[in-house]
Amino acid sequence: MKHIRTSGILLHPTSFPGPDGIGDLGPQAYAWIDFLESSGCTIWQTLPLGPTGYGDSPYQCFSAFAGNPLLVSPTLLMDEGYLSSEDFADRPSFPLRQVDFGAAIEWKLKILTRAYNNFTEKGGLQNAEFKTFCEENAHWLDDYALYMAIKYNEENGGAAWQFWPSEFKKRNKEALNAFAAANSAEINFYKFLQFFFFKQWKNLMDYAHEKGIKIIGDIPIFVSMDSSDVWSHPELFYLDDEGNPTVVAGVPPDYFSPTGQLWGNPLYRWPKHQEEGFSWWMDRIRATLRVCDLIRLDHFRGFCGYWEVPAGNPTAEFGRWVECPGDAFLQKMQETFGDLPIIAEDLGEITRDVNELRLKYGLPGMKILQFGFGGSANDGFLPSNYEQNFVAYTGTHDNETFRGWYENTDAKSQDFARRYLNSNGEHIAWDGIRAIWQSVAVYSIAPLQDFLELGDEARMNFPGKMHGNWGYRYISSDLTPDLAFRILDLNRTYNRIPEISSEIFERADILYEKP
Repeated sequence: MKHIRTSGILLHPTSFPGPDGIGDLGPQAYAWIDFLESSGCTIWQTLPLGPTGYGDSPYQCFSAFAGNPLLVSPTLLMDEGYLSSEDFADRPSFPLRQVDFGAAIEWKLKILTRAYNNFTEKGGLQNAEFKTFCEENAHWLDDYALYMAIKYNEENGGAAWQFWPSEFKKRNKEALNAFAAANSAEINFYKFLQFFFFKQWKNLMDYAHEKGIKIIGDIPIFVSMDSSDVWSHPELFYLDDEGNPTVVAGVPPDYFSPTGQLWGNPLYRWPKHQEEGFSWWMDRIRATLRVCDLIRLDHFRGFCGYWEVPAGNPTAEFGRWVECPGDAFLQKMQETFGDLPIIAEDLGEITRDVNELRLKYGLPGMKILQFGFGGSANDGFLPSNYEQNFVAYTGTHDNETFRGWYENTDAKSQDFARRYLNSNGEHIAWDGIRAIWQSVAVYSIAPLQDFLELGDEARMNFPGKMHGNWGYRYISSDLTPDLAFRILDLNRTYNRIPEISSEIFERADILYEKP
């Protein structure tokens, strides 16, 4: 597809401010879109939007199709009459700059359950809009809602599906039908959450489009073992007769870890997927394009070959590369969707076949500025060496903030960075932002934390660290008019505002009274 020189900010919705312990799709989400518009940024990049499981990671979700119910806004539910001010009387106090996931989840489930009860009392289950949503999404929603109801019933208490009673684990039809009949209220609760997630997200996405802003979403290459996807489609994964993985995903030792990263996700039976015309994947991509305009295809090198680790290994050091039918997969995607709305996350150990596959389909790759200062002036991660068909980042959710990187890296790399960026180091994050903004890369994107010049206290994720990630939040006063104008000036200086948004120049000059 045609890519227009522009820019954006990386921020996950859980990082929005708000009174309920975690960011959601309520008023602060709309304020974020307004901020992007006023700054001249026409891209908002998020992380995956699915319902998070182990470790609160958006890359380990209970479904590849569902939305995260923690993002459903109680404020908007109150606007629709499904909550009242009395329902919020027992709302606890939460940290402002960090998500306390345990407390936030407990509160959100409580307030969303109240909303569901009010919804059902008002006849919401018979509402035509709700019924249509359930019918149109039945191909994944029925399994997902049933899976969640079984998972969190009193007997299973949240256990992974491999540890359920055999009749549920192995999807005995009579047992599942009996459970569904006896637990219809619980099943409908999970459908209710999905209905309002997608309703609220669509309204927000429509608002973003009205402002000329496109959303880059994210598809993790693998799905969580503890997910409705693996439970409902075991034939698509390498599992034994008891539903346990025989091999799992990871990456070999790399920049992030000397022992590799043992992700533990089950691996796809790619021959089975190819035999079925990659139908599950096409459904997944179609569902993702409901919530974004472009997709960052995570771990793109895994579509050429993936690192297979025998199940039970404590690290990812001992495994093997296995070929994947990536060309056939992308060809099917192109036949299904036309020009591919894909950004290839081509980081890590990239071999010639990965580059050839990306170039064959014209997919933009990724460049991370932080990676450029450990070697020589011909390093491919330095902006002077970029090519146009790339997305340039100061860093991503998996990296330190740019200031954090600078403060923690070795003296030689610090010196190189100062010389390259013509910086004294005092505002190193902005110096890094300026470098990628003026590069030829078609998209330049930085995390909000870098615009705010934050250190590693604001880091989103540390790969390999099992707990304490994903919790960063900003507060409303961080998004000042001066910050918006400073970003706008950067976009104007380096020609990163498309024609369709050029009128914001005049509006911004009036609003901020800047020359």
